[in-house]
Amino acid sequence: MISFNQIGIDLRTPGVRIEIDASRARQGLPIRTPVVVILGQKTSAGAAAVLTPTRIGSKQAAIDAFGAGSMLAQELIAFMAANTSAVLYGLAQANADGAVAATKTVTYAGPSTAAGVVPIMIGGRQVNTAVASGQTATQIATAVAASVNAAADMPMTATSAAEVLTLTARHAGLAGEGIDVRTLYYDEDKLPAGVTAVVAAGTTGATDPLTSAAIAALGDFAFDFIVTPYTASANLTALETELAARWYAGREIDGIAVTFARGTQGALATLGDGRNSAYLTMLGAKNQPNLPWEWAATYAGVLAHDGFIDPARPFQTLPLPGLLPPAVADRFTRQERELLLKDGISTFTVDAGGRVILERAITQYQEDSAGNADTAFLDVNTPLTLSYLRWSLRLRFAQKYPRHKLADDGVPSADGQAVMTPKVAAAELLAWARDLEEAGLVENVDQFKADLKVERDASDPNRLNALLPPDLVNQFIVFAAKLQFRL
Repeated sequence: MISFNQIGIDLRTPGVRIEIDASRARQGLPIRTPVVVILGQKTSAGAAAVLTPTRIGSKQAAIDAFGAGSMLAQELIAFMAANTSAVLYGLAQANADGAVAATKTVTYAGPSTAAGVVPIMIGGRQVNTAVASGQTATQIATAVAASVNAAADMPMTATSAAEVLTLTARHAGLAGEGIDVRTLYYDEDKLPAGVTAVVAAGTTGATDPLTSAAIAALGDFAFDFIVTPYTASANLTALETELAARWYAGREIDGIAVTFARGTQGALATLGDGRNSAYLTMLGAKNQPNLPWEWAATYAGVLAHDGFIDPARPFQTLPLPGLLPPAVADRFTRQERELLLKDGISTFTVDAGGRVILERAITQYQEDSAGNADTAFLDVNTPLTLSYLRWSLRLRFAQKYPRHKLADDGVPSADGQAVMTPKVAAAELLAWARDLEEAGLVENVDQFKADLKVERDASDPNRLNALLPPDLVNQFIVFAAKLQFRL
């Protein structure tokens, strides 16, 4: 007897009734589209409400929702430069109570003895101000302030007093400390004759918005990536705790947090070594021109794009589009990058054309629960692959066996009956593993078959238990050879 979902068994009115069943329509592994949320601050010009996930589909939509020059609009635009296929949300946060905006100063000296251009780069955005011969330092500072305020998408606003230009972060908080300000970046940049400029730190930014408020606003909405510009310890801890809960069996709304930190190798090592999450990845740099939150968003865009084409394929050699490289003197050496990778910090290199290239994307997981060094979740590919395996298996069983009965192996039932047995489940699991093997996500399926165990629960007759032993495919990270030459 065939099991029907819609057609009753006691019909008396004549007619032909045919139901449509799509449970066997899907073949192979399902395709997954990443869903991403980016946290950040907005300006008063943005129409979106704070602490409300807002879907964004274009650069202009980001500006309209969160304001031109806002942290969140800048993040979303940077992400879209690297990834246009993800389902993208922004979640705005207001300035924290008592937050302080970071400032930088530029002190000019003059007068200029020749006409020229005074360049300034703020967060990777360069503004050039024309200067005539004979202009005083006060006139130069005033003119540069006007140029900065007239430029679009600036992360800082400008004022001047005498010969001093003061730049103030558009948003209050510690994150503003990472805004890079410099007068010369490109080889051809130079100040007019007679003019000098000295950049100095001003007021220290302090107190980012609490990530816990954003977490509460996300609820149980599943996001594959959560991008955050806030790296204070309390905010990262709150995010790590939430992600661990999202990965927990029963909730299963997996996600990976992506962020960026600016600092010396020692400072980044201290920051990374103090964390231990398999679901947080942090890229680090020293004195990079672009905004820290643009680095985080661009990094996330690349992970979400290529990681969802193939979660097991390593990320080395992928460019981070739109990011200016640090000056040669500010790039980490190979030895420094090796140390950073041992302290939970992902690394990048710069190619001959000046492109920023991912070197290795790792999580901040470093030790097991007993404090022993552990590489089980070292590479971002591992949680990405595991998340895909769990999602694809749930989808497979939910679609193919949505309303099945459960019986022991060997119980006779007619063909077409919706009956699940341990043997049927084991066959489906093996077929799933073969599909994963063909996709290059697992290996050693014969071992999977030998170690697979499916059984009915001893206490609950409606429950089927399975032990799944997939051997995840690894990443080709290192090739080592000895060149033993002869003469």
